[in-house]
Amino acid sequence: MIITDTHTHLYSEEFDQDRDEMIQRAINAGVSRFFIPAIDSTCTESMYELEKNYPENVFLMMGLHPTYVKDNYLDELQHVEEELAKRKFYAIGEIGIDLYWDKTHLKEQQIAFRKQIQLAKKYKLPIVIHCREAFDEIFEILEEEKGADLFGIFHCFTGTYDQALKAISYNMKLGIGGVVTFKNGKIDQFLNQIDLRHIVLETDSPYLAPIPFRGKRNESSYLINVVDKLAHIYEVSAEEIATITTENSKIIFSI
Repeated sequence: MIITDTHTHLYSEEFDQDRDEMIQRAINAGVSRFFIPAIDSTCTESMYELEKNYPENVFLMMGLHPTYVKDNYLDELQHVEEELAKRKFYAIGEIGIDLYWDKTHLKEQQIAFRKQIQLAKKYKLPIVIHCREAFDEIFEILEEEKGADLFGIFHCFTGTYDQALKAISYNMKLGIGGVVTFKNGKIDQFLNQIDLRHIVLETDSPYLAPIPFRGKRNESSYLINVVDKLAHIYEVSAEEIATITTENSKIIFSI
């Protein structure tokens, strides 16, 4: 069975000591497709190196993460535009609004989010949304930008059932990862009311490791635990979860 990790930071320094072994563990476990979100310009070369080393497995995004929207954000957006003009990417991401750590640059985050949505439309690419304590702000912009040319993934979805339906109404799949295994994660309580065709799998590794690894470094092989949890929630086989979610990812990323 082929399992797709639609969101993993394989270039993270937390993998510097065992990156190749960690990737091989994932491939051995059936997780053989890795979609890599950008953070800012500092990770670009590391992403290209990963793609060079794993051309059959690694698929790159380009974008500016909202928590990296600082005073130099226009320079960073220029970098995003320059890279998009050079070569193929599979999504614009991860982009969005994050009001958990710092609200100082909310206005700049909103400008960057909207600008990158417009770049996604220009290049006919999906967006991968990072949203933390900012559902209202995200939805406000999606409402203004909605249309057939707006689609993508609501990464690490942790909202309510109503917020899930609203995200889906904007042509977004829900990125489901380790949080679904948490006792206080809450999304497991309504997820079976959401059709599987709206779901994709992700780890967000090295963050948000599923039970029983919670609190430790996450890695793509742990996606098996998320698959098993979803199989239990939806009362279907792990193979069916893997097949449907991988097919969903192919639709989103046009692969």
